[in-house]
Amino acid sequence: MSTLPGSSDPVAPIADVAVIGAGPAGLAASTAAAEAGASVVCLDANDQPGGQFWRHAAEDVHPEQDGTGHHGWATYQDLRRRFDAGITAGRIGFRPGQQVWMVQRVEDGFILRTTPSHDTDARDGLTVRARRLVIAAGGYDRQLPVPGWDLPGVMAAGGIQGFIKTNHQAPGKNVVIAGTGPFLLPVAANVVQAGGRVLAVCESTNLTGWAAGLGAAARVPAKGLEGAEYAALFLRNRIPYRLRTGVIAVLGDQHVEAVQLARLDAQGRPVPGTEQTLEGVDTVGFGWGFTPQVELPVSLGAQTRIDTDGSLVCVVDDRQQSTVPGLYLAGEVTGVGGAVLAVAEGEIAGRAASGAESDGGARLRRTVTAHRAFAQAMHTAHPVPQHWQDWLEEDTIVCRCEEVTAGDITAARDELGAEDARTVKSMTRAGMGWCQGRVCGFAASCIASGAQATQDSLRSVAKRPVAHPVALSDLAALDTAD
Repeated sequence: MSTLPGSSDPVAPIADVAVIGAGPAGLAASTAAAEAGASVVCLDANDQPGGQFWRHAAEDVHPEQDGTGHHGWATYQDLRRRFDAGITAGRIGFRPGQQVWMVQRVEDGFILRTTPSHDTDARDGLTVRARRLVIAAGGYDRQLPVPGWDLPGVMAAGGIQGFIKTNHQAPGKNVVIAGTGPFLLPVAANVVQAGGRVLAVCESTNLTGWAAGLGAAARVPAKGLEGAEYAALFLRNRIPYRLRTGVIAVLGDQHVEAVQLARLDAQGRPVPGTEQTLEGVDTVGFGWGFTPQVELPVSLGAQTRIDTDGSLVCVVDDRQQSTVPGLYLAGEVTGVGGAVLAVAEGEIAGRAASGAESDGGARLRRTVTAHRAFAQAMHTAHPVPQHWQDWLEEDTIVCRCEEVTAGDITAARDELGAEDARTVKSMTRAGMGWCQGRVCGFAASCIASGAQATQDSLRSVAKRPVAHPVALSDLAALDTAD
């Protein structure tokens, strides 16, 4: 794999297609558009392509990557080879380490404003102009607060996986993984492969929800093979897989020391008398699905909907075009469904954005249809527990940035009529911190409504003129005519 250049040019010439994100969907979109003859600029916050799914060690330190701990590595290598070839040929300009904080719709396309994601002394922000735009920004771990989740040693499940892929070692020695969904399995496998010990994997459902989705699962046999591999690994390493069990509290003084487990009923309420304490834990990973990064398409006015898993996602047609002319979306922003789906959507979006007459044909559409059906079955079988709020105590921190508790949000709802995340934010400061509600927004929306998060509430979390933290100097440098 070649070392990819950055850019010190503050203003880029207009490109045919700009792609935000260099994960599975973004890589596929960039290569497809370039191979169809378009000029492409691809921007990503990381220093190398791959996104969260194909995150790997720094290539300048480890130039030879063997794909250990990755699924679909051959697909990544093929996309990366084509991506690098596009860079060499001058058809793709890759701008790593750049966070897009604002997108504007203008007469001839789009203007993208970026800020360095790190090393601000060595890089400048960019202004990129493009006739058409593909947003493949991915997603991040969705979190539900529990008492003690703010202790050092508590991580998102995806954070554990990313740590291992980057550093080739586990973040702790004795790990508990909890939440719901198939993603818990590879995270546990990665921990074991990196030399850690998994004390338990706690799945909040009992898996019977898969019965209605067996037909959809049968259309994606590779997923069944993956599941069989994980089952064998769990047996070999004697990893306890506890169904309908939740980590309802994390215990410790200055660091994680133990967790409190409980059996859950069908609605996710702890069953009285089933509580038990698991000692000797130094790391806890929570995984409750993913939150798509829809801030940029929402800022452009893209239509949204609530997906089966309760996430806010964007609406697209069969060419991946959003309700905004010239704006194409691929990957998690249209619904969480895995890397194979993201690659297929990215290829369709890239070709469509390039103006190619064909968007890839029936093969890609069959892949999208099959994997979307699988994703719907998965989300149905692994819902967020309906009564997860029963696990909370009044002093449980919900917004860690601003130290807003569950009691604060409940009081704002019951006493002041705050029934959505934006009103909660105004009255309690929940979501006003560095992450701007990315971590707490879903939970705050659920607590405000007293049940499930509404589309209006989640959209209020996602809608913001500045999508990421930005320096005042970047705002001051804007041309007032823009």
